Amino acid sequence: MPDLTRLPPWTRAALALFVVGWGANQFAALLPVYRIEGGATDGQVTALFGAYAIGLVPALLLVAPVSDRIGRRRVLRPVLVLSFIATVVLMVGGSNLTVLLIGRLLAGIASGAAFAPGTAWVKELTTGPAGPGARRAAIALSSGFATGPLVAGLFAQWAPAATVLPYVPHLVLTVAIAIIMWNATEPPLARVKGTHTEASRVRHALTRPRFLLQVVPTAPWVFGGASLAFTTVPAIVDVPGPEIAVGGALVALTLGTGVALQPLARRLTITTTLMLGVTSGVLGLLLGAVAAETGAGWLAAPIAVLLGVAYGFILVGGLRTVEEVAAPADLGMVNAVFYSLTYIGFAAPFLGTILLGALDGPGTMLLLAAVLAASIPLVIGGSQNRVRP
Repeated sequence: MPDLTRLPPWTRAALALFVVGWGANQFAALLPVYRIEGGATDGQVTALFGAYAIGLVPALLLVAPVSDRIGRRRVLRPVLVLSFIATVVLMVGGSNLTVLLIGRLLAGIASGAAFAPGTAWVKELTTGPAGPGARRAAIALSSGFATGPLVAGLFAQWAPAATVLPYVPHLVLTVAIAIIMWNATEPPLARVKGTHTEASRVRHALTRPRFLLQVVPTAPWVFGGASLAFTTVPAIVDVPGPEIAVGGALVALTLGTGVALQPLARRLTITTTLMLGVTSGVLGLLLGAVAAETGAGWLAAPIAVLLGVAYGFILVGGLRTVEEVAAPADLGMVNAVFYSLTYIGFAAPFLGTILLGALDGPGTMLLLAAVLAASIPLVIGGSQNRVRP
């Protein structure tokens, strides 16, 4: 058995983020399965996909301050167990929409309870200047988001029992990573003098101009743009290739692009990072309008890349802003608010389905591009209010 003590301390916390992210997003590749085999409508499968956020956001806001007080490890241990249970529920759910909804809600609760404490944990175990911790946490989480659907899509396309076997890899991986993470290093708890003091510090961080102008309008597009790439785009153009495997590959391409480019953020200012992310997202949505107008299914790949750039850069820009505006003792809570804003974006596919009922494909993409472009002057305005690291 490998000597776990030789792993860098932050690695074990990052692995926990990775496996919970895998479990959260593996469902994305199976949307065509439930539509084809289960007879679910586009609205039903996108609602199931987005329902995950209903469990996630309350868990984010409730568990993050608890982890600030009792420690990250004591929170992440039961979270891994819950992530395992959520996958089991999805596995036994078959095509039963009610059971699948329960599984998605449980996956959302596990994710909400993991992401803010896990991100704070990785940052706390990362030595050196601010920045590397945020990137490591973002890369770990994004890698899980990308790898889970890719593996699940391959299993669903070419293995039997398309609603069962795709979930098995996550179960095995969760057990293995739980063993690695169980006794991971944890820094001393940051002590605070009272809930009133803590609440005032958190409120101060969340009302900084940089947070209000740069993070609030862009954060929903972290997952909003990314999820549109592999849900709405395939609905408006015929993407060539085996549908289920291609769906998983689009998820992996979108989020994998974000993972690959996140290290570039260390050489960029926060404002530049956010501007590149927003601009890439606008270009991706405009290209989606072109694809819908021309029927060019091959454009799904470059659209996924552009929206993946938006995902990665806006995510890192937001996490770095949180590092700047939050006191160390409040990282968990401020991260929770940031992630809550990002997960509003999981409503984007359902919103896209509604818009497609009122507009055509090009009109829907152009409207979404205009909404995202409206955040550009706010990002520029926020750059005038730099926070001292």
